[in-house]
Amino acid sequence: MKVALVHDHLNQIGGAEKVLEVFSDMFPKAPIYTLIFDPKKIGSFLAGKKINESVISRLPFSHLFFRWYLPLMPAATESYDLRGFDLVLSDSSGMAKGVLTHPKTIHICYCHTPTRYLWSDASVEIDPLEKFPVIGRMSQLLRSYLRMWDSLSVGRVDYFIANSKFVAERIKKYYKKDSVVIYPPVNLSKCAISQTQEKYFVIVGRMRPYKRFDLAIRAFNRLGIPLKVIGGGEELANLKENAKPNIEFLGSLPDREKFEIISRAQALIHPQEEDFGITAIEAMGCGRPVIAYDAGGAKETVIDGQTGVLFDEQSWESLGDAVIRFRSEDFNPQVIRAHAEKFGVKRFEREINDFIGKCIAESGIVAV
Repeated sequence: MKVALVHDHLNQIGGAEKVLEVFSDMFPKAPIYTLIFDPKKIGSFLAGKKINESVISRLPFSHLFFRWYLPLMPAATESYDLRGFDLVLSDSSGMAKGVLTHPKTIHICYCHTPTRYLWSDASVEIDPLEKFPVIGRMSQLLRSYLRMWDSLSVGRVDYFIANSKFVAERIKKYYKKDSVVIYPPVNLSKCAISQTQEKYFVIVGRMRPYKRFDLAIRAFNRLGIPLKVIGGGEELANLKENAKPNIEFLGSLPDREKFEIISRAQALIHPQEEDFGITAIEAMGCGRPVIAYDAGGAKETVIDGQTGVLFDEQSWESLGDAVIRFRSEDFNPQVIRAHAEKFGVKRFEREINDFIGKCIAESGIVAV
């Protein structure tokens, strides 16, 4: 069976890219199609894999200002030559699901979320330039066009897989499609339980508005408790400026160093609404509880009182109250680790293979 993998863009490493890595390991001969591939930003990730970039990669400054080419991305996605493949597996939170395939090709989309900036976060993720009337109007028109294209592209997918029940509900709401839930693979091989815990808490991730690092900074400014911040992103400078000395910014770290810091922390702080939340599972893989906002994927992965603490209101006051009430001795690291292992890579590979087998049997297609 000839398989092709399609991914939105390869200029960062996050949860979606980790899913793509497992897909590529499952189908080592499958080429990867993506809008842009930037080795400077992802290093040796996916080294040795056959990666096909779209025409956007050859346009001026596309690696520096990728978002400039947003109007061209639908056409670029449709330009991939996917003739001759029996199965196309798209890994998407954007446009990858909109590829054009042969009528006899099975197209399965592993959906991390319906495109955030078009649907669930359309009123939140606004470009600062949109405050100017002309640019703002043009941006609104572009979003309307992209929403229409995104809605039409859904019909090109034969089967949807959602990465959580939370995302399955979004797929139903915005795309009017049913989906099967298969939780993402979380590689816990580098996660280990530490024999010692220190007095600090830790927060990890890309510093974007929806990640709500600001809530953690405000809460720990008030509490005066040590907080280690791992990661980088567009909000880093502003967060640093507003943080007090008890908050330490460590930047982006290699996995081993990152997991060592997590394993010695009191708990991971998780104030955002995530589609799934791989970092929370990694923290539990280190035997550490998670203090999480009770929404999104955390409702499915964090067991309140057993593998972490859930707080109800997405505010610094509610988070601060959860931290004050938190007692590390109430949690068993071995129990937390055992829970995390339910989200492992082997489980994911087995469930994906089973689902692909059912799709092939249902379609009755042998090969293109």
